[in-house]
Amino acid sequence: MDNRCFILMKKEIRFGLIGCGRIAYKHLEAFKETENAKLVAVCDKNEELAKKIAEEQGCDYHTDYLEMLKRDDIDVVDVCTPNGSHPKFAIDIANHKKHVLTEKPMSLKVDDGERMIQACKDNCVRLFVIKQNRYNPPIVKLREAIDKGRFGKLFIGNITVRWTRPQDYYDQNEWHGSKDVDGGMLFTQASHHVDMLQWMMGPIHSVQAKVDNLNHNIETEDTAVAILKFKNGAMGVIEATTCTFPKNLEGSITILGEKGTVKIGGVAMNKIDHWEFADFENDDDSIKEVATFPANVYGFGHKEVVKNVVNVLSDSENPCVPDVQGEEGLKSVRIIQAIYESSETGKEIFFD
Repeated sequence: MDNRCFILMKKEIRFGLIGCGRIAYKHLEAFKETENAKLVAVCDKNEELAKKIAEEQGCDYHTDYLEMLKRDDIDVVDVCTPNGSHPKFAIDIANHKKHVLTEKPMSLKVDDGERMIQACKDNCVRLFVIKQNRYNPPIVKLREAIDKGRFGKLFIGNITVRWTRPQDYYDQNEWHGSKDVDGGMLFTQASHHVDMLQWMMGPIHSVQAKVDNLNHNIETEDTAVAILKFKNGAMGVIEATTCTFPKNLEGSITILGEKGTVKIGGVAMNKIDHWEFADFENDDDSIKEVATFPANVYGFGHKEVVKNVVNVLSDSENPCVPDVQGEEGLKSVRIIQAIYESSETGKEIFFD
């Protein structure tokens, strides 16, 4: 799409937010901490909650998101609602000529994601998808090494998500663990890691997988394993579960190549466990100091995502990493959908 089509080229970017649940607080912090980002209004069908958040943030509140979308003083609407509702909200936002920022996953079905992309194209607005872990300092270093070709030929890419979610996590509301709204563990807990694997390793040729519910009273899987073949000839492995006892153990990505081996570990891809290359560079000795220590698995990247949105829409500077728009955000949805299809059919699923 021609970038000249996009609405809005000015300094201050004004946001509205739909959905005042738990993840919304990470977004609210990001708005406060980002220069030239202004929160104008929040919306939630729970009026008491919406009013409380609005008072805390010093903004207006709505209980009807369509009423909020009629406002002329909002440029971008941030979607923080349950997974399965993202397409409906995003399409309505685009049809009101406002840019869309949506939490992951952008959709639970590829078809819905494509409809979101088309709606934004039709209305000449941008579609941003939250992928905050791309901004983790260790991940930034890993991406730099990939771009420089330090690994040489890539051999294996692995993601491991060994987290725990007790039954009361799923019981606290009606949508966690539901097939139509939550989508499953791969969408809700592991989609950032799936995104990271394809971002580092490149396009996927095929996937063969098994998913199962081993330990929870829910509609969806709590455990998945998959074997991937990348178009560059490399292999990949996905291991993800919410059955780890007794607490979150690991959220990692490991890349093996002919000239390098790297593991970004921690609970949320937040520290460098191993960093070794055939060709030494000056910062290799101190690279393990590049780490963050988040209080939870959300990390610190939401501020960088919002900053990127502001930079792209105001044209004030180049974004830190390529802004994750619709087509890029849809890649992880395609992979996860293929994993489910492979598990259901027992077949290897091939990508175009």
